[in-house]
Amino acid sequence: MPIHLPAPKLRAPVAKHAASGCGLALACGLWLSGCTWTPEAAETAAAPASVAVPVAPLEREQIDVTPPPDDVTAYFIALENRRLSDGMLRTERMPRDVPFSARDLEDIFVQIALYEEYSFVGNRIIERATPTVLRRWQDPVRLSLEFGAAVPASVQRSDRSFVAGYVNRLGRLTGHPMSLVDRSANFHVLVVTEAERQALAPRLSQLVPGIDSVTLDLVRDLPLSVSCLVLAFSRSGTDIYTDAIAIIRAELPDLSRRACYYEELAQGMGLPNDSPRARPSLFNDTSEFAVLTALDENMLRTLYDPRLRPGMAEREARPIIRRIAAELMGGES
Repeated sequence: MPIHLPAPKLRAPVAKHAASGCGLALACGLWLSGCTWTPEAAETAAAPASVAVPVAPLEREQIDVTPPPDDVTAYFIALENRRLSDGMLRTERMPRDVPFSARDLEDIFVQIALYEEYSFVGNRIIERATPTVLRRWQDPVRLSLEFGAAVPASVQRSDRSFVAGYVNRLGRLTGHPMSLVDRSANFHVLVVTEAERQALAPRLSQLVPGIDSVTLDLVRDLPLSVSCLVLAFSRSGTDIYTDAIAIIRAELPDLSRRACYYEELAQGMGLPNDSPRARPSLFNDTSEFAVLTALDENMLRTLYDPRLRPGMAEREARPIIRRIAAELMGGES
């Protein structure tokens, strides 16, 4: 699964738990889609002295104790400033220097929607490029936004307005019913500080009864190299999402925090993977773009095209994806 930390991003593309690990209330699984990992060598933003940034967060024993919230805030401010000075976190929806064709849209969609980069094996997350099937929502998406008590009221008001507009935009792009609600949500977005996230287990168990201990530990022990992530669940044992939880670090500065909203909410709709070919896009292993681009919009349109169905693998889906891409791009190849 998506993100904005001190270096490259690890996006754990929809990694699926074994069904047996989901608990009594979940017939199937959890997909981790959109957490971002940062190999230390890729960027050099200074981390708090008490934190050792791991080379890859693939096993829980690699995760070190996190620093105090004030240090986390300063860390992400410095990281955002560094990325901006390096020409990253771009905000163009249609950058002229990165054109894409119908064939690009087809190939990139297959990589983002029909492949997984990371998988759960026991209680570990391992890097393994694996074909998967198309997954998306069937019921209307009812999204709620919850803020930890430590998040300033001004940030809550600003973010709520931003997310409300973005949810409407996602609904228009996908043609799927979406709304921002105060109750009866099935897609929960939690904006929390370091200390609040470490105490989230009771709330997560309330939101998704039967959530397993591996997932709870993953959230509690989130390394500093991950700034946000989304977890998608199926209660029916199928490839249809029924619940999702996105977790956003409250310590992120405005641009990086909004980039997390853009990325995690879109990934939670069924675009779980990253690909180095995905440009211009949020869905790659850099932080080059901080907004949903025209390519990303077309991938969301493709994902919810009625000619595609949940459970389709690449062999069946690709000819349909090719036709959709040609239509969206006006017939150009």
